[in-house]
Amino acid sequence: MPLIDAQGPVLLPGQDGYDTERGGFNRIVDHRPAVIVAAETPEDVRQAVLHAAARDLPIAVQATGHGPVVPADGGVLLSTRRMDGVRIDPAARTARIEAGVRWGRVVEPAAKYGLAPLNGTSPGVGAVSYPLGGGLPVLGRTYGWAVDHVRSIDVVTADGRALTATPDTHEDLFWALRGGKGNFKVVTALEIGLVPLTHVYGGGLYHPGDRAGEILHAWREWTQDLPEETNSSVALVRFPDLASIPDHLRGRAFVHLRVVHTGPETHPPAELGPPVMGALGVRPYTEVGSICDEPAGPVRTQDHSMMLRELPAEAVDTIVAHTRGDTGPVVVELRQLGEALGRTGAVPSATGHRDAAHALTTVTPGPVGTARALMAAMRPWGTGRALINLFNGPDTAGDAREAYDPETYQRLVDLKGVYDPANLFRVNHNIPPENWNAPRRARG
Repeated sequence: MPLIDAQGPVLLPGQDGYDTERGGFNRIVDHRPAVIVAAETPEDVRQAVLHAAARDLPIAVQATGHGPVVPADGGVLLSTRRMDGVRIDPAARTARIEAGVRWGRVVEPAAKYGLAPLNGTSPGVGAVSYPLGGGLPVLGRTYGWAVDHVRSIDVVTADGRALTATPDTHEDLFWALRGGKGNFKVVTALEIGLVPLTHVYGGGLYHPGDRAGEILHAWREWTQDLPEETNSSVALVRFPDLASIPDHLRGRAFVHLRVVHTGPETHPPAELGPPVMGALGVRPYTEVGSICDEPAGPVRTQDHSMMLRELPAEAVDTIVAHTRGDTGPVVVELRQLGEALGRTGAVPSATGHRDAAHALTTVTPGPVGTARALMAAMRPWGTGRALINLFNGPDTAGDAREAYDPETYQRLVDLKGVYDPANLFRVNHNIPPENWNAPRRARG
């Protein structure tokens, strides 16, 4: 009799495939689970959950591994990357997405019908976990948070039941899943709305890093009156001096201006001058992932985020002062929010941040002291909240409260007690139920 009755591979430490399966995009966390279930079907997921529940083992779910927080040591690691089915309904303008699908697998087939998903900056990010954390799309100012476009969610519960949450069925669970990340169930598939879009105008423009202050101030002024058709971010990027980095980038610092626009041509301020690399132009939406030009991985980084209530000139000066030299974060990004991102979704969810004007994020491969110092210095302009999808790594473990207002967090705690009272789903930004005490063994 097999350890777990699953169609996909079941792997123990030391077996062939174990090390490959446990590794994800971000290797900052080194998972050492007692068993890996490489699920191929929802029934595989159910069998893995039943196995874990019978033994009070923590359950970790990994599709791509972009957002690890704590290791799955001694627990059950559910790898869902083989569950990669996508079905486009062009009449309903929806996509049904299985648990392991990456955004690139949705963008391509949707484009055949003149449709586009509200994906993030990288086509390699998991398309299911992304809206569970809110989902800040590259077209967010135009269409809003990805979570507000989710129609239904298929899950396996902590006691092994399969059910579907919608606005009209299991409404409280539907609310909690859309923003509460992986704290309540294992999601096996979801249905999400698409938007009619074939092309965008935009691109990524690289400017010299020594012009960071000048360009950030010009970008701040330019973005104050932009219409909702224009989505923009700017990142201070330091490329390491590694042989794997192209010669024209290696060891250099840049200011990377990103623009994604759904209307007629738009142009950044002339005082920025010509970029050293990159150009703006009309491009098919299938190429939108090239605008931010993010690495394909694997990487070892920790991510911090802060939602900003405002971005005065003093705040820009503070960012510049904390990013000089070669010891700070390798990426510091500002994303303009507002417009559709500030509107309340038609169906309430646990995703907040509707009052934020910008999102500030950092990516740090080494010690995080400089990132923490920057965030502390920016606190006067912050909302007091972090974006949970951009808040990853061991340094952020135990900080789930930072992503929610007190009322939302308490409701999530109450629902955790209903849907996962044993806190099996705790290898994440955990929201434990009231009065839960971690078991001494197999702690996640």
